[in-house]
Amino acid sequence: MRQIDWESLSPEEKKRQLFLKQKDLLDTFLKSGAISRAQYDKSLGDMKEKMGIPNP
Repeated sequence: MRQIDWESLSPEEKKRQLFLKQKDLLDTFLKSGAISRAQYDKSLGDMKEKMGIPNP
């Protein structure tokens, strides 16, 4: 995993990087069985909504 220079990022880029890190953590939880697909979908949807990340 590459190191991010947070100081050089714009506020929007910081938010995007934070979202990607959190999504990666959710992906790990799902793969390991720590959460169900329903919990994953709910958490990801809530996170996108609260962070203002558009759905693709």
